[in-house]
Amino acid sequence: MPENHLSPPRPLRADAENSIARILEAAEHVFAADPTASLAAVATAAGVARTTVHRRFSSREDLRDALVDVVNAKLREAIAGANVDTAPPLVALYQLTVATLDLKVDWRASWQFVDLGSESARGIDPDNIAALDSLLQRSLDVGLLRPGVDIRWARTVYMALIHEAATARPDGDAAAQWANLIMQTLLGGIGSTEHDLELYTSTS
Repeated sequence: MPENHLSPPRPLRADAENSIARILEAAEHVFAADPTASLAAVATAAGVARTTVHRRFSSREDLRDALVDVVNAKLREAIAGANVDTAPPLVALYQLTVATLDLKVDWRASWQFVDLGSESARGIDPDNIAALDSLLQRSLDVGLLRPGVDIRWARTVYMALIHEAATARPDGDAAAQWANLIMQTLLGGIGSTEHDLELYTSTS
C-alpha cells in the first residue's frame, strides 16, 4: 500500500487573507472601545457576515489569540526595521523604542491581551525576546549599559518603561519625545556612567 503523507495546509486565497486582516483591524478598534464586545460587533465593524467571523475565529478567545499574533508579527517588523543585529546598539535601541511606542498606540487594545510574563501563545514571541536580549547584550558589550547588569532585568525595565510611556502618551504626541524620555530613564538607571546621555539624541 502507498504511504500516507500529510499534505501541507493550502495557503489562504488573497480574498480570505484580506477578510482576516479586515476582521483583525476591526477587532482592534471594537475592543479598544469595549473589551467585552461580541464577535457580532466585530463582524459589523468589519463589514462582513457574522458567519465569516465565526468561520475564522471560533470564539472571542480565539480572536484575541490572533490579535496577540498580530502584535508579535508587527514587533518582529519593528525589530527588523531597527537593524538590531547590525546597527550601533544606541541607534538600534532608540529606533526600536520609537517603533514599539507607535505599535503600542496603533494596536493598544491588542497589547492588553499580551501576557508579558508568559511563555504561552499569549506571551511575547520567544524570537522577539531573544532579539531584544541580544541587543541589550550588545549594549552591555560596548559599554552602553553598566557592567554586570543582568540582561533579563534590563529587558524587564525597558519593557516596563515602554508600557508606562505608551499609557501616559497623549494622542498626537510624537513617539520621539517619549522615546527620548525612555532612553534617558533607562540609561540614567542602568547605563554606564562613561557615556554621555545626550549622545543618543543625535540619532533621533
